[in-house]
Amino acid sequence: MELAPRNKDRLTVYPSAGPKNSLQYWTKMANPLKVIRNFLLIYTARFLPSVTLKNVFYRWCGAKIGRDVSFGLCAMMDIFFPEEITIGDNTIVGYNTVFLGHEFLRDEWRRGPVVVGKNVVIGANCTILPGVVIGDGATVSAMSLVNKDVPPGAMVGGVPIRLIKGAEKEDLE
Repeated sequence: MELAPRNKDRLTVYPSAGPKNSLQYWTKMANPLKVIRNFLLIYTARFLPSVTLKNVFYRWCGAKIGRDVSFGLCAMMDIFFPEEITIGDNTIVGYNTVFLGHEFLRDEWRRGPVVVGKNVVIGANCTILPGVVIGDGATVSAMSLVNKDVPPGAMVGGVPIRLIKGAEKEDLE
C-alpha cells in the first residue's frame, strides 16, 4: 500500500520573478515588514515554555490554531505565509517540527495550505510540506518528511513518509 500524494491542486505555482533562483525575489512575494513581524513572533514562540502563549503568538501571525494544541520546544511555523497553516484541536506537535506553507525552487515557487486534523500527534524533528492534509487522529513518527496526505487514524513515518499502520487501501487512493 502507498500513501496518496499531496494534492498538487492545493498548491499555487508561480514562476521565478527573474533569472535567479526564486528565493532571491522573496520580497516580491511577501511583504518584508510582515515577514519581519512574523519572524519575531514565531522565533519568540519557539522558545516559550507556555503552550498557551505559543498558540497566541502563532494566531497573531495568522496561523489557524485549534483549542488545546501543544507545540513542543523549537517548533517552527512558516514565516512567509503562516496563514496557510491550520492545526486542529487537541493536536501535539513535537520538538523542532517545521510547517511550511511555501517552497522556493530554482525556477518557481509554490504556496499552499497545510491542514492538520484534530487529535493528531506529530513527533519531533518532522517537516510538513505545503499542500499536505493530515487526517484526524493520525500519528506521524519522529524525523519524518510529510510530503503526502495522511489518512485519518493512520500512523506514518520515514523520509519520505510511508504507511506504518492504519488506513485501509481505499483510504490511500
